[in-house]
Amino acid sequence: MATSIRLSPETEERLRFLAAQTGRSKAFYLRELIENGIDDLEDYYLAADVLERVRKGQERLHPAADVKADLALDG
Repeated sequence: MATSIRLSPETEERLRFLAAQTGRSKAFYLRELIENGIDDLEDYYLAADVLERVRKGQERLHPAADVKADLALDG
């Protein structure tokens, strides 16, 4: 999938320099950043969404003691 993004001049220069120094393409490093960083972004933004639902009373909480008892993890 092709896509385009706008980078600040400073970031563009850093990316260009890195690509030039290593002989890899700018696209290679952008792919690496996205593929390696998407897990962190998902963790953060999805957790923030759940937290917001908890604060609004839209998400049920389960105390750890109840979960341990339900799963027979006490012992």
